[in-house]
Amino acid sequence: MFGDLAVVGFLLVQSLDGIFTYLGVSLWGPSVEANPIIASAMALAGPASGLAGAKLLAIGFGIALHLRRVHNLVAFLTLIYVAVAILPWTAMFLAN
Repeated sequence: MFGDLAVVGFLLVQSLDGIFTYLGVSLWGPSVEANPIIASAMALAGPASGLAGAKLLAIGFGIALHLRRVHNLVAFLTLIYVAVAILPWTAMFLAN
């Protein structure tokens, strides 16, 4: 049960990060993306394709960890993403 909740939370947070990143880049331009890997992917493939590819890769790794039953790590990564991606995007959207 915990593992299922952890992976669903991970999928939700990854999806939200993708949506928030796309909205942020649409509003403020590509320089707003702080992750150089994601910024490079978006510059190379375009915002939608680069971001979708990066998020699908992250989701794939999260599911692989879930299938390996490393549920505490999936939950930890979910919390890290909330702290370093979801909260900063939320703060930026609320401030602007």
